[in-house]
Amino acid sequence: MASTPGILTDWPWTPLGNFKYVVLAPGFIYSIYQYMVKDEAERDVSSLVIIPLLLWRMIHNQIWISLSRHRTAKGNARIVDKGIEFDQVDRERNWDDQILLNGVLFYIAVNLTTSAQNLPIWRTDGVVITFLLHAGPVEFLYYWFHRALHHHYLYSRYHSHHHSSIVTEPITSVIHPFAEHLAYFILFAIPMLTILFTGTASSAAYVLYLTYIDFMNNMGHCNFEIIPNRLFTLFPPLKYLLYTPSFHSLHHTQFRTNYSLFMPLYDNIYGTLDKSSDTLYERSLKREEEVADVIHLTHLTTPESIYHLRLGFAELASRPHTSTWYTWLLSPITMGSMLLTSIYGRTFVVERNRFEKLKMQTWAIPKFNVQYALKWQTQSINSLIEDAIVEAEQKGCKVLTLGLLNQGEELNVYGGLYVQRNPKLRVRVVDGSSLAVAVVLNSIPKYATQVLLRGKLTKVAYALSYSLCQRGIQVAVLHEEEYRKLNKSFNTKFESNPVLSKGYSHNIWLVGDGVTAEEQLKAPKGTTFIPFSQLPPKIVRKDCFYHCTPSMEAPPSIENVHSCEIYHYTVKEQQRDISYSLYFSSSSVEDDPYSNGLSILVYRLHKALHGWSTGG
Repeated sequence: MASTPGILTDWPWTPLGNFKYVVLAPGFIYSIYQYMVKDEAERDVSSLVIIPLLLWRMIHNQIWISLSRHRTAKGNARIVDKGIEFDQVDRERNWDDQILLNGVLFYIAVNLTTSAQNLPIWRTDGVVITFLLHAGPVEFLYYWFHRALHHHYLYSRYHSHHHSSIVTEPITSVIHPFAEHLAYFILFAIPMLTILFTGTASSAAYVLYLTYIDFMNNMGHCNFEIIPNRLFTLFPPLKYLLYTPSFHSLHHTQFRTNYSLFMPLYDNIYGTLDKSSDTLYERSLKREEEVADVIHLTHLTTPESIYHLRLGFAELASRPHTSTWYTWLLSPITMGSMLLTSIYGRTFVVERNRFEKLKMQTWAIPKFNVQYALKWQTQSINSLIEDAIVEAEQKGCKVLTLGLLNQGEELNVYGGLYVQRNPKLRVRVVDGSSLAVAVVLNSIPKYATQVLLRGKLTKVAYALSYSLCQRGIQVAVLHEEEYRKLNKSFNTKFESNPVLSKGYSHNIWLVGDGVTAEEQLKAPKGTTFIPFSQLPPKIVRKDCFYHCTPSMEAPPSIENVHSCEIYHYTVKEQQRDISYSLYFSSSSVEDDPYSNGLSILVYRLHKALHGWSTGG
């Protein structure tokens, strides 16, 4: 929102929320109706191109979003070395509004103007005129309009909304108030209307022009330098005709320079070129990949979890993972990504974080939960993990945590296999489950002498049982199979080993996945339920106490904690508010896809585990 919002700031369909796409329904239905009732010679195919064009623009933008987030996470050629915050994520989540606006206006034009109907697929003269008009009047008028938007009156009411994002992402390019977008559409309509009324229009001209605008907009805001220097060396005048991401980035950090749209020509003519443009461009190109101090290694869970990554869809990543009807529609893409990951088979960077001077990254192994249950996949999984550890070692990483990757002794001896194979490792390999265990142990009341362990026996459950028995706290289980497995996992005898309980009389329950409502109803009044999995149990008792999932509050000094808004939400369930300050997931639960972002806690928890001062 602008600092002093002016008229027509809000989009007309904002109250509709996710149902805003219905604004396209009248135009779409009318176009289909006209196509069906008219004779074959009179049918207008041009109107049927609008929906595919809008879909293509959304896909194009999403490709840029994913590419930018991957590149900025790696760090090479990154321009602005700062993180983005929740406010920016929320502000930019409706980036498709401008595409909807274009769709509505296109439907109005094609149904009210006969010149816009039955367009040919291609006309060379129309394409040439379109780009000549863009390079001429559009670029010139945009430059002066942009300078006018930086006048205090218009800036405070409109353009400051766009400039709230200092660190830009591709979608930042289209985040403007409604009135400002109307002005931009009128400006970009100059070439489109000219070829329409001169009879030189074609479907290809509109598709190419809009794709060009989207491409240049996204590139200019992607926050990594992509234009190679040799282009300007081979053709020096190009520096006046083609801007670079670093060129426009300076406009967002300096505000009063580099006003041009896509051609820096007018900044050079009118003296508004930032003097550091060339320096920043050269420095960004030379910037090498960032060396992380701490790396969190995780893997994909379900096939749909690719959309919940930071590289995927922000809307899906903002909610707990569930299968929905539209993820089923994406099944061909999902299956294609599984095939691609099985062929490509390399670890990739998901995101980066910074805690004070500590640099952190999250890496993902291209393997899914189902593959961890297949014995013939064990060697492949271990090879990928070991390669990632060796790569982290070569890059100078200090600590590497294994999140969901070391799910059992039979897989890799809880991560010990890699240390045995590489005895000279300098990077410290930490079992991710121990980090969750440290937090759960801290949640157990100091007076506790016995606890009941319920739920699926994960590596976290085994580690909790071991630590509690080591402290002399009795761990009770209800099933003989669980009792046998726990005792078998202990190599030493403690004063208090796991016991087989015949009832539900314990006042402290450690609960994981699989705890039923019926079991909770059998607990005594006042029982404390402490979850050791990512998601807490469903609250069925108002006379008992429910802890949140293993978590620690994120201090303000942490940067880039924005990829999944489960870090910052409140769930209201059965009249009770449960606030989650930070979602910390490191146990082996099948339904949680976003282990990305966990590296922000690694260092603090690692210090806590080893008795170091945690600070703050």
